[in-house]
Amino acid sequence: MSILHRISGIIIFVGVAFLLYGLDLSLSGEDGFARVSELLDSFLAKLIIWGILSALLYHLVAGIKHLLMDMGIAEELESGRLAAKITVVVSIVLIILAGVWVW
Repeated sequence: MSILHRISGIIIFVGVAFLLYGLDLSLSGEDGFARVSELLDSFLAKLIIWGILSALLYHLVAGIKHLLMDMGIAEELESGRLAAKITVVVSIVLIILAGVWVW
């Protein structure tokens, strides 16, 4: 679970570059805004946005789990495994909801 948390952080870091490029292009004028709007209608762009959102949602849920562990909650092996399973289930539900929202 910890390595997935780190990988999702890297995906977010790289994804922010794409999002900032789109923001810069959209703020450059009406033509730039229209171009970004066109790009966001494509399947590939929606897939990339969904991927970034998925990484962000997983990273958020896993981060909350890590904060709880730092407070002494679910530090034992059995409760840690349960917390990891809950993290995966909650993340999957949120990722599916994000996919419905993007598409």
